Amino acid sequence: MKTLSLKTIEKIDLLARPEVAEHINIFSAASAVFTDFKTLKPLVIKMNTAAVDVEHLMKQSHVRLKIVIDEKGHFMGLVSLQMLHSQEMQKHVAQGFPREQLLLSDFMLPKDALKAIDYQELSKARICDVIDTLKHSQHQHCLVVDEQRDVIRGLISANDIVRKLKLPIDVSLNPSFMEIADSIEKVKVAS
Repeated sequence: MKTLSLKTIEKIDLLARPEVAEHINIFSAASAVFTDFKTLKPLVIKMNTAAVDVEHLMKQSHVRLKIVIDEKGHFMGLVSLQMLHSQEMQKHVAQGFPREQLLLSDFMLPKDALKAIDYQELSKARICDVIDTLKHSQHQHCLVVDEQRDVIRGLISANDIVRKLKLPIDVSLNPSFMEIADSIEKVKVAS
């Protein structure tokens, strides 16, 4: 066995940060806005979790989307913070369901209601191709599948596109891909 040397760190006060690409634009590779689950572990939550707990957890950790899994770890759908918003809960409570008994499965978007982009296509695409494909979508996220391996490979977030392209859109308002397409069109017209 090898003993590693331990270093003092009292004079170190900076943290390493991810390198930021110099300039990303709509013609950059779509991989620049792709969250790859092979390199970044997906944020998952079990579908039988109490919805109020998930809402609190997502707010506290500043997470807007979680992958919903069953007890065996199989992909079942997606849930966004917006889906769990108090107004949605109030609708269920108004129908006679006790707030504490509502489950994540009552709010999630099931996998049979979702569409995805194939990873092989995405790897050859540009950001503008993704935006053009999703411009009619009111969603804030799009899954990416690896059809060769039959797995959910990752996702594309509208917020990530807004941030990386530095678009004049308030990400706290949960922009959709449609709003991104509109914003880019306005920028084109203005210039």
